[in-house]
Amino acid sequence: MTIAVLITTFNRKQKTIDCLESLRCQVLPNGVNMEIFLTDDASADGTFEAVQEHFPEVHVYKGTGSLYWAGGMRYTWRNAMAFKPDFYLLLNDDTLLIENAIETLLNISMASSSSPALSIGATCDTYTGRISYGGWRLRSKNYWKGEMIHSHTSAIDCDFGNANLMLVPSEIVEELGILAGHYTHALADYDYSLKAKKAGFPVKTAPGFLGTCVNDHKKDWKSGHTTLKERIEYLKSPKGLSYREYLRFIKDHFPLSYPGAFCKLWLKTFFPFIWDLFKKPAL
Repeated sequence: MTIAVLITTFNRKQKTIDCLESLRCQVLPNGVNMEIFLTDDASADGTFEAVQEHFPEVHVYKGTGSLYWAGGMRYTWRNAMAFKPDFYLLLNDDTLLIENAIETLLNISMASSSSPALSIGATCDTYTGRISYGGWRLRSKNYWKGEMIHSHTSAIDCDFGNANLMLVPSEIVEELGILAGHYTHALADYDYSLKAKKAGFPVKTAPGFLGTCVNDHKKDWKSGHTTLKERIEYLKSPKGLSYREYLRFIKDHFPLSYPGAFCKLWLKTFFPFIWDLFKKPAL
């Protein structure tokens, strides 16, 4: 059995090295092999060269410099598919794994009685100890509103999740393909896990914390102290509100939320003082 680990990087050399070191320390079940595939999107800090030097076993590729997260992961994923692995592990390069993280995800996926499960590993923030990424449950099937769920004792069903640490069986890839091409940076993991759930595959989040990862998603609006031009640029930016891609995500999965989502994006842009006064950044 082979697990293909998929990573994309950009100007985070030391974090990438630390992540790869945590992969080297993984305790895998007998008969399970791991192949690591990494795309460096034209980093200027020597990430590509450092990976080649210190991790010669890694299949490393050069990006164009404009792939962002989703594009980089798709490029990595396509290269890995040629090796026909049994599982694909989507991993952020700023995530440090505990030594049995992959084994835990593998056991959860294979324990499913119907179809192999897409399994998600929760991570905790390095500084606060609080959950930073993991599985989410929808509060309503018809509207885009979710809450992060987590258990320290058992795997639990969820509706979608973050791909900071996500194990995808090849059976799901055969049916769904890889991350959707219309996502540049964010939302591709939410979209993919929601599609897996809709296709009838179990989606589960593992118990405990399988690694550490700092939550670097703070407030999702530009302050009223910025100019309107800056706020509109943020509205359209792949690393900002990603206007077109976000609305497409809502239309595809939660069409009843579309009018509210549309209005909210423009309210954040034209009247950010509302969020400045009443909304606290995510922890």
